[in-house]
Amino acid sequence: MANAVNWFEIPATDFKRANDFYNTVFETELVYMEGSDSSPMGMFPTEDGVSGAVIAGEGYVPSTKGSVVYLNGGEDLNDVLNRVEAAGGQVMLAKMAIGENGFVAFFMDSEGNRVGLHSMG
Repeated sequence: MANAVNWFEIPATDFKRANDFYNTVFETELVYMEGSDSSPMGMFPTEDGVSGAVIAGEGYVPSTKGSVVYLNGGEDLNDVLNRVEAAGGQVMLAKMAIGENGFVAFFMDSEGNRVGLHSMG
């Protein structure tokens, strides 16, 4: 198995709000795609490897419970974490060291999803 994860989807109730949130927090532009069931989808840009999308539609319910997606926090995840609240989210766990595996943090996005961040710095 090359990767344990191949694709992820972050549910949204308000697609535009969620898309704007992730564009602001990660200083990027999600790539708009029409989902297979006509649900709007904003795909995270990637050069190689695993990617995913923010998606709205029937059956996509934001939650702080259940599985957690850890997004790449870059060189220092505080750079990303510092933009969360201004973009409409909430920091749930500040940057925390996890030994030789780097650092993690949690935030709640504009839709109410708990999302993790990981970085080595």
